[in-house]
Amino acid sequence: METFSARLDDAGEWWAAAIDEAQEGRWVRDAVERQVTTDIMAATNALHGGRLAPFTEDSWYVRLGRIANWAGVLRLAARAGEWELQPVVGRSPKNPAGMAELLSGIYAIGEQGELWMARFLRDGQVPPEKDIGQAEGFFTGSGSMEDLELFFYDS
Repeated sequence: METFSARLDDAGEWWAAAIDEAQEGRWVRDAVERQVTTDIMAATNALHGGRLAPFTEDSWYVRLGRIANWAGVLRLAARAGEWELQPVVGRSPKNPAGMAELLSGIYAIGEQGELWMARFLRDGQVPPEKDIGQAEGFFTGSGSMEDLELFFYDS
């Protein structure tokens, strides 16, 4: 059975593969990729007021929604750039990695947020606090998706 920890590890591997390619100069984003990255960051502003994850003072609905929103944004981004989102759990990213791998790695966590939100709305079931906190940390705070643009040197 897939665990959130495995999903998080595999998502991180895909994300890191793309960032490593960019930082080593083997992947230089084109104008569309740069604009899509900018648009993703604008659409996923966590509105946390500078607080650090985990956001335990927020309601479950807000916390799960903040994570789940990434999935829809990434599907739109992939569609706009004609990149294919790929399942990452138990798989390694292709080499060289680029925008499709970056988006796929990030999407894996947003997709989990959608699954959590669906269970919450249907049954009131909430995921373990540790998992939510890790997902929130993946998307917000220093060195997270919130800092995505800082990982690229082609801007």
